[in-house]
Amino acid sequence: MRATRIYLVRHGQVANHHEYRYNGHFDVDITNTGVEQMHRVCEFISSREIGAVYSSDLQRTVKGARIIGKKLGVEPVMMKSLRELNLGRWEGLTRAEAVAKYPDDAHFSFQDLATGRIKEGESLLELRARVLPAIEEILARHASESVCVVAHGGVNRVILSEAMNLPLENFFRIEQDYGCLNIIDYLEDGMKVVKLLNGGPNQDMRPTEIY
Repeated sequence: MRATRIYLVRHGQVANHHEYRYNGHFDVDITNTGVEQMHRVCEFISSREIGAVYSSDLQRTVKGARIIGKKLGVEPVMMKSLRELNLGRWEGLTRAEAVAKYPDDAHFSFQDLATGRIKEGESLLELRARVLPAIEEILARHASESVCVVAHGGVNRVILSEAMNLPLENFFRIEQDYGCLNIIDYLEDGMKVVKLLNGGPNQDMRPTEIY
């Protein structure tokens, strides 16, 4: 059965990773380690027949998409709809800074994000409503082909949750390391098969063929 395959990548390590800041739409760059992580993903997928590369329009994904696109000879397409979850007034802050600045938010837990949100931000339901139509658009453009999508931890979790038919309450049970690779096959009959989950420098990136 023919499939449309998405090589779903999380961007590389971000420059402020050690500060545990909430980046969301905050436009932070990646480190040299992050660049190396993108090159490693590129080494793995460059031998595949990939017809297109997509990413969000934030620099931490754009940089990875350009590394991969250059190797494949493909110009990346940036989509604003693939941006990370909007964290509203917590953008660019640590939790301690956010609570100090907005004491009313002290009670907020990220476990509430399935339906709740930080003020001026998005819930996971709203993130899903933004991201999944973009993925459907990509799938329609490249039926029976393979594409690469360089996105964010939250975006990837939404895509993977939908592929595995998991409620958004399980969102944080899906690990997405910096520079990881996931592989999803979208079959003609509507079935979705996750062939690889959170593959990375310390994991085996080879998908297991199950049919």
